[in-house]
Amino acid sequence: MSASEPLVRIVRGSLNDEELAALTAVLMARAAVAQQAATAIAPVEPMAGWQRLERRQPYWSPVSWQQAA
Repeated sequence: MSASEPLVRIVRGSLNDEELAALTAVLMARAAVAQQAATAIAPVEPMAGWQRLERRQPYWSPVSWQQAA
């Protein structure tokens, strides 16, 4: 669907005022739900600045303060 095509097209018949109002209400409700779903992004948890000892890299630089002891 391109931007120039209409979103809704009446193929046969015509709508009276009540039917047009019902169609408008349904489309607006669907648009509101889609907007809420788009903005409901899971919060990002901050990454910890520390590491568990068993997950540390096995190599340390020979001039590191960790090798001084």
